Amino acid sequence: MLGDLIGEEQGKITGLRVLEAGGNAKVEVTIKTNVKILGLDGNNLGSYFSAVQPGGFVYGEGQGIITTMDGSMATWTGSGTGRFKPGGGVSYRGSVYFRTTAGKLAHLAGMALVYEHESDAADNVTTKYWEWK
Repeated sequence: MLGDLIGEEQGKITGLRVLEAGGNAKVEVTIKTNVKILGLDGNNLGSYFSAVQPGGFVYGEGQGIITTMDGSMATWTGSGTGRFKPGGGVSYRGSVYFRTTAGKLAHLAGMALVYEHESDAADNVTTKYWEWK
């Protein structure tokens, strides 16, 4: 069951790197965003790969670090699946898991979250996170 919306972020794709060309193209994407999670403002630096799958959808896995303005930090790993959007960008859905031991983000430790991640042709990204109860 989905719980409350616990985080949102907006930012930009800051880097792209082709990992594999051909029919199963694979690209690494780096993002930098402003995040508000558990009511705290901060930044997210992350990277993920997107690999084209048979049938035209993409599968990806990623990782990153969230730091808040008060100095709290959490790391995350996640995976998901998505589709290319008309005009550019990708729409992803998946799950993400946070690790942290101290600070105001400690509530995230061991929590499973689901997310919606969107990118557009201008390299803008937005993500929303909900607790998965």
